[in-house]
Amino acid sequence: MLKEFNRKLIFEDGNEYPGYSFGDICDRVCEIVFNTSMIGYQEILSDPSYTYQAVVMTYPLIGNYGMAEEDYETGYPTLGAFIVGEYNDIPSNFRSTATLGEVMKQYCIPGIYGVDTRKLTRYIRDFGSRKVLLTDITTTKEEGIKILENTVIPADAVSKVSSKEIYQADIADAKYHVVAIDCGMKQNIVRLLNKKNCAVTVVPYNTTAEYIRTLKPDGIFISNGPGDPGDVPDVIGTIRELHGEFPTFGICLGHQIICLSYGAKCFKLKFGHRGGNHPVRNVQTGKIEITSQNHSYAVDSESLKNTPLTVTHINLLDHTIEGVACEKDRVFSVQYHPESAPGPEDSGYLFDQFIYMMQEETENA
Repeated sequence: MLKEFNRKLIFEDGNEYPGYSFGDICDRVCEIVFNTSMIGYQEILSDPSYTYQAVVMTYPLIGNYGMAEEDYETGYPTLGAFIVGEYNDIPSNFRSTATLGEVMKQYCIPGIYGVDTRKLTRYIRDFGSRKVLLTDITTTKEEGIKILENTVIPADAVSKVSSKEIYQADIADAKYHVVAIDCGMKQNIVRLLNKKNCAVTVVPYNTTAEYIRTLKPDGIFISNGPGDPGDVPDVIGTIRELHGEFPTFGICLGHQIICLSYGAKCFKLKFGHRGGNHPVRNVQTGKIEITSQNHSYAVDSESLKNTPLTVTHINLLDHTIEGVACEKDRVFSVQYHPESAPGPEDSGYLFDQFIYMMQEETENA
C-alpha cells in the first residue's frame, strides 16, 4: 500500500506538487531554483548563496552518502528548503556522521521528496524562478496562494550570512596577506587561499575602505553570496573607493559587485545558473572550462562598454558574461566558482593568477 502524501508545494498560479516530508517540518516561502549537480548536496545545503531559496535537485537520488564534518561550506546552513526526487535516509559512507535529514532538522530546514523533479524543473525553466510555499498537505490551494501573495522574500540575505566580526585564518610562514570581504563566503575559498600560502583576514561585508587599508593587505578578495548585488551598495562603494590600490579578485556576487563598482549594470536571469556542468570559454586562451555555478543575476554586456573592464570569459549556453578584468587596476573576477567543492577543478588556475598579481605587486614595491 502506497504511503499517503503529507507535504506539498504550492505556486501562486495554483500549481501543486505533492510529496513526503524529510528534515524539519515547518512551512516556508522561498524563491524556487534548480541545481543540475550530480554530487555535492552537502556543499549545496551549506552554501550561504542559497539563503531564502528552495533548491530542486535534478539528480534523482539524494542523501545516499550522508553528511561529513569536513565538507560544510559554512558552520550554520541557511538554505530555504530542499526538494528531491528520492531521499535516502540510510547512507553508506565511512565519513558520514549524520543523515541529511538529521542536519536539516538541526538547522530548521524543511524538505520534500517524492516530487516529480523532472516536471518541476521544466516548469521553472519555462516560467522562471518564482515564490513557492512548502506546506502541509492539508493546506488548501486558496490558503497557499494567499500566503504567497502576502509574503515578501527579504532583501537582507548578505547581512544575514556575512561574518559579524573580523577573524583570522592564519598559516605558518605565510607569504601573502589577503583581506577577504565576506558576503556569504564558502569556506573552501579560505582553505584554498591558505594552501596557496596566504594568511587570510575575513571582514564583514560592510567593512569600510579606510579600515581595510589599515590591515595592509597584499590583495583583496570579494566573496560569493546570496541575493541581488544591488542590495549591497556599501560593498560596491568600498570597492569603488579601493580601485587600483590592491590586486583584487572577485567570485560570483563578488564579480557582480566589481562590475557595478565600475558603473556596469546587472539583470536577473530567468532561472539562473546552478550546477557543476556549465561550459565557459576563456576568451584569452580559447580553452573551454567546465564550471560550477550558483547565481540568479548576470552582468549586462552593453553596460560594460562604458567601463575600463574587458570581458575574459563567456558562458557557452546563453553567452552571458562570465569574467572581466581591468589590467590597469589589477582587478579581475569570474561569475562561476573556481573553488568548487567537490568539483570540477578546471578553473583552479584563477587562484594562481591572483597569487601572481600579488607577487608582482610586492616585487615592484
